[in-house]
Amino acid sequence: MKKILCSLVLILFTMAPNWAQTASEIIAKMDENMNAKTQISRSQMVIHGRRGSRTVESRSYSEGNQKAYTEYLAPARERGTKMLKLGDRLWIYSPATDRSIQLSGHMLRQSVMGSDLSYEDMMEDRKMQDIYSLRLLGEEELQGQRVWVLELVAKVEGLSYPKRKIWVDQRYYVPLKEELYAKSGQLLKELTFSEVKAFGDRYYPTITHYKDALKKGKGTDFILLELALDEAIPEHYFNKSILKR
Repeated sequence: MKKILCSLVLILFTMAPNWAQTASEIIAKMDENMNAKTQISRSQMVIHGRRGSRTVESRSYSEGNQKAYTEYLAPARERGTKMLKLGDRLWIYSPATDRSIQLSGHMLRQSVMGSDLSYEDMMEDRKMQDIYSLRLLGEEELQGQRVWVLELVAKVEGLSYPKRKIWVDQRYYVPLKEELYAKSGQLLKELTFSEVKAFGDRYYPTITHYKDALKKGKGTDFILLELALDEAIPEHYFNKSILKR
């Protein structure tokens, strides 16, 4: 009997690291699929407010996860607004005032253009396995696809979302759903991803629906219209001088 119990303990002990490793591998493959050297994109953000919906169009350039530049193209009242992210710093240029301001601290929690996204959301740049403990909860079906369900719990202080739950497509290693939680366990935001398309040898969801659980309204749709990967981007796009050009 003792020999059987010892064998069971040994089996459980050797299985535990495999679960953790499996979760790490899934997140690593998702990051590998989603993160290109450079990205050039054109997108629309459809903001569904209580009084109706409005659409904001923009073009963005990014290099790795440290440099990003966005210029808003439409509507007319937003045209010319620009954002520049360099590491953990973010600047916003407003053509109405012809001024640039750097956002920091609580200002990063503000809504982007009245949407369900915050500037804090746009500043996330660290790999998930570096800042979260990962656990594979199981498998299920979502949007007609088999997915892995993972729980992520913060292992560093100061994260906007100390806990996450992610549903990852088993075919293409893209997220299909994500829930973001406060330390208390309160749901803060829910994201759903759809219309997965191939861009070269990578796969991206082209529609992301953001819903701030603390706000009224029907959420925000982020629609990817064009995407070019791993193309050279002139360095001036990541210089502060671009804001007033």
